[in-house]
Amino acid sequence: MLKAFKKKMKDQRGLTLVELLAVIVILGIIAAIAVPSIGNVIEKSKADAIKAEALQILDGARLYSIETPITETGIDQAKLEPKYLDSTDNFENYTVKYVGNELLFSGTSKDGSVILTFKDASKDDINKDSRSGSRTIPAPKE
Repeated sequence: MLKAFKKKMKDQRGLTLVELLAVIVILGIIAAIAVPSIGNVIEKSKADAIKAEALQILDGARLYSIETPITETGIDQAKLEPKYLDSTDNFENYTVKYVGNELLFSGTSKDGSVILTFKDASKDDINKDSRSGSRTIPAPKE
């Protein structure tokens, strides 16, 4: 009996067409779920990199304001980049201005499909915005 069972199992080779189609359908469903979520992860990481650079610019402006007496209302990038920032890859033009005791950042950055625009955004405004994609962070309400 055991020999007959082994002989039958030995003669069966490969997969049936139905089994093969079932595997292909399952792989297609998994791919349809995984591809959009991977795209969102990439987009979110680009937005996070832009926000991190905006925060570094604000930190550089804070250092500048500690070392330099504040006589103007704003700081342009020409004052920050040689000494306080290595480079700003994502922002071509930006400004930092003083309002009271707070530094506010304005600038636009584009990295692929992700466009971020900051308009008079404080450090907290930049940190608490968790959406990705194209958006504007509004000025704080008074």
